[in-house]
Amino acid sequence: MTPKEQKAAIRNERLALRDAMTHEARIEGSLAMIDHAGDRIDFEPGTVISGFWPIRSEADIRPLMAHLRTRGARLCLPVVLDRETIVFRELVVGAPVVKTGFGTTGPGPEAPVLDPDILLVPLSAFDRTGHRIGYGAGHYDRAIDRLKAKGRAPKLIGIAFDCQEVASVPAEPHDVPLDGILTESGLVMFQQVS
Repeated sequence: MTPKEQKAAIRNERLALRDAMTHEARIEGSLAMIDHAGDRIDFEPGTVISGFWPIRSEADIRPLMAHLRTRGARLCLPVVLDRETIVFRELVVGAPVVKTGFGTTGPGPEAPVLDPDILLVPLSAFDRTGHRIGYGAGHYDRAIDRLKAKGRAPKLIGIAFDCQEVASVPAEPHDVPLDGILTESGLVMFQQVS
C-alpha cells in the first residue's frame, strides 16, 4: 500500500473507534482535557489560539477554550471557505456562530480574520512521535503553510481521544508534525528536532 492508502485505512479504523465511544465517554473525556491542559498550555495574555466547534464524534473542546479565554487567550475558529481554504475568524463572547460549510460552525464573515499562534487541531489518528492523520482534505496543512509563508510558526497541539493513537503514522515529507497531543489521559508535548 502507498502511504496515502495506509493513511486512509488508519483514518477509517480510528474514526470508527472514536464513533463507537459512548456519548457519555466523549463528554467525560472532553472535560478531562480541561484538567490536563487548561493551565499547562503555555502562552502569554493576548496570544491567539484557534480551537474548533466539534463535528461528528470529535472531542468537545469548547469548555477548554472558555478556560483558555479566562487566562487571556484571544480565540478564533477555523472557517472553511472552499475545498482548499480555511481561515481563522475571531470568536468573541456573545457573537453569533453560524454554519460555515462542510459541516463546520464558526463566526460569520463580519468577524476579523486572525493568524493563530497556537492551533488546537482535530485529527483522525496520531502517534507518539507527533505525526498525525487529518481528515484527508489537507485544510490544516495548507493553512499552516500559509502561516509559515507569513513568517509565523504556530504551535500545533492535536486533540484526540486515546483510541485514536496508533503505533506509527506513515509520515510523508509534506506532513507537519505536532508539537503536542491532548487526550483524555493527558497533555504530551514532543521535542521536535530542528
